[in-house]
Amino acid sequence: MSGRRLHLLRHAKSSWDDPPLADHDRPLAPRGVRAGERLRRHALQLETEIRRAVETLDARGIQIFTNVNGRPLDDPEFAPIFEAMHSYDLPIWMHPTRPQKFADYPTEKDSKYDIWWCFGWPYETSAAMARMVFSGHFDRWPNLKIITHHLGAMVPFLEARVGLGLDQLGTREAAEPHYAEIIANMKKKGLRPVDYFKKFFGDTAINGSKAGTVCGIEFFGCDHVLFGTDCPFDPEGGPLFIREIIKVLDEIDITADERRKIYELNARRLLKL
Repeated sequence: MSGRRLHLLRHAKSSWDDPPLADHDRPLAPRGVRAGERLRRHALQLETEIRRAVETLDARGIQIFTNVNGRPLDDPEFAPIFEAMHSYDLPIWMHPTRPQKFADYPTEKDSKYDIWWCFGWPYETSAAMARMVFSGHFDRWPNLKIITHHLGAMVPFLEARVGLGLDQLGTREAAEPHYAEIIANMKKKGLRPVDYFKKFFGDTAINGSKAGTVCGIEFFGCDHVLFGTDCPFDPEGGPLFIREIIKVLDEIDITADERRKIYELNARRLLKL
C-alpha cells in the first residue's frame, strides 16, 4: 500500500430516529433533504466536483439517482452532469430512488407492503430511461454510457410494448404537439424509440432470476450487460445474490466469450481499466 491511502466515508444525512432500522430503509433527516435541495440548485458545482473526482482522484464513473428530490433527470439544470461524463467517455451508474412515503395511491399517505421499492423502483428506472430517450440525451450525447441498475428494470420484459406502443407517441389523448415531431425525427435517423432504450447498459442485479437475466441480455446484448449482485441486500447478508447470479450466468446459453464480457471485459472497457 506504499504511496496509497484508503479513505472510508459514510454519509451523515440519514435519520437515526429509529436506530435498529436497516441502512437500506433509512429515510433522510431534515438536513439531508435540505442538502439534496442545495445539490439541485448547484448542478454546476456538481460538475466541478465531477471534474475533481475524475481528474484528481481518478474516479472511473459516477452514480446518480433516478430523480433529485422529485426533479427528473432531463431537467436542463442537470445537463452539465451528462455533458461532463460524455466528455470523459466514462459511465454513469443510475440507481432508482423512491421512499416509503411515496404512496401507492393518491388517497393514501404511505406506500404499503414494500411496494415502494419492489415495484416502485423498477418504475422509477424505466421512467427515467424514457425521459432521457425522448428528451434527446442520446442525440445530444451520442456516446453517453448509462448503466441501469436491475438490468433495465421493466423495459426488457416490456420490449414489445415499448416498441409498438411508443412508436405511436403523439396519437393518444392529451399528447403534446411536439411528441409526433420527436417520432418523426427518430424515423429520419432510421430509429424507433425502442432502439434508443437499447443504448443503455444494465447490470445483472436481479436476484438470480434466470428468465429475467435471459430477457435482459437478449434486449441489451452481451456488450451492454455488466455483472452486478446487489450485495449485501439479500436474506443471507450478501452471499446469496452473488451465488445465484453466478449460477445463472454459468447456466444460460451464451458463449464463453460473451460470459467473460459480462463478468469482466465490459467493465474494463467502460471504466478504461
